[in-house]
Amino acid sequence: MRNAITDVPGVLVGHHHRVGDGWATGTTVVLVPGEAVAAVDQRGGAPGTRETNLLEPENLVQRVNAVCLSGGSAYGLAAADGVMRWLGEHELGFPVGVEPHEVVPIVPGAVIFDLPRSTWGNRPDASFGYAACEAATDGPVELGTVGAGAGAQVGSLKGGVGTASEVVDGFVVGALAVVNASGEAVRPGTGEPFAADHEVDGEFGVARWPGRPGDLSPRGKDLNTTIGVVAVDATLSKAECRRLAVAGQDGLARAVRPAHTMFDGDTVFALATGERELPSEQGRIGEASRMVALDALCSAAARVFTRAMVRGLLAATGVPGLPAYRDVWPEAFKP
Repeated sequence: MRNAITDVPGVLVGHHHRVGDGWATGTTVVLVPGEAVAAVDQRGGAPGTRETNLLEPENLVQRVNAVCLSGGSAYGLAAADGVMRWLGEHELGFPVGVEPHEVVPIVPGAVIFDLPRSTWGNRPDASFGYAACEAATDGPVELGTVGAGAGAQVGSLKGGVGTASEVVDGFVVGALAVVNASGEAVRPGTGEPFAADHEVDGEFGVARWPGRPGDLSPRGKDLNTTIGVVAVDATLSKAECRRLAVAGQDGLARAVRPAHTMFDGDTVFALATGERELPSEQGRIGEASRMVALDALCSAAARVFTRAMVRGLLAATGVPGLPAYRDVWPEAFKP
C-alpha cells in the first residue's frame, strides 16, 4: 500500500503543471482505463464543473473513463478536452459506432480558482490534460505543489494535492484532494491542523505540532474550491457511489473551517471500479448486509479524504506571496 488513491486497482493518476516565470497552475487526471461507475456531490456557492449532470443515477451513461481536476477557474475546464483526445486515441469511451475508434470519452471534471497565482492568461488548456494523461501511472502519487494543486491556496497558506488510502473489510478505499479552500486548515493560535489527528503515518516527519501563533497574512474572502475524487474497488451502483461522494464532503469539512462557503464550489467525485462484490443480501438494520458494508465504505471515504486534505497541506511548498505550512511552522517537521 502506498497510502494513495492508486492503491485502488484500476486507478491511475497523472499531473502536469507549470510553476515559475508567471505560472503557478496545472491539471491532475484520475484515469480509469477499465472504466468505473461514477457519481458526484457538489457543495458551496461557486462551482466550476463539467459533465456532472451525466452522473445523476437516472441518466444514460453508467461509467466514466477519467475525472479531470484542474486549475484555471472556468478557463481550466478546457483541460478536459485534452483528456478526451488522449482517451479517443486509445479507443476508450462510450461506444457510439461499429468501429473501435467510434467512441465518446466520458470525462467529468471540476476546477479550482487559482488565477491570482499566475500572470493573467496563463492557465491550463487542452495540452495540460493530454500531458497529464501521458504521465498517468498506478504507482506513487506526487503530492503538494503539483498538478491541479500548483496554484492552490487554503486559507492563508499554500494548498496542494494530497492523497490517502486504507483497507476496510478487504476493500481498498482511496482519495485524492486538491486543497484550495476559502476556510483555514489550521488553528491560527497554535498552528495545529484541524485534521492533525488524521495524519498518523509520519511520512512527513512530523515531530510535533507547533504551539505558537503563526505569522499568517490577513486575507479577505477569495474565490476558492476544494475538489477531489474518492475511489473504491467495490461494485456499486451510481446511487451507492453518490453516498461515497457525500461522505468525502464530510471528510473535507473536518479539515477546513468553514467549509462549503459561498466562495467555495467544493466538488467530490466517487469512482467504483467493480473489482469486488459487496454482499447482496438485504438484512435488517444492524445485521451483516449490503447496507452495512456500504456504510463502512462511506466511513472510510470520509477518513481518507480528510487525510488527503491534511497531507496536501503538509506537502505543499510556497510560491511568491503565499507561504506553505512548512515555511510558517518549520519546527513541526523533523530535520
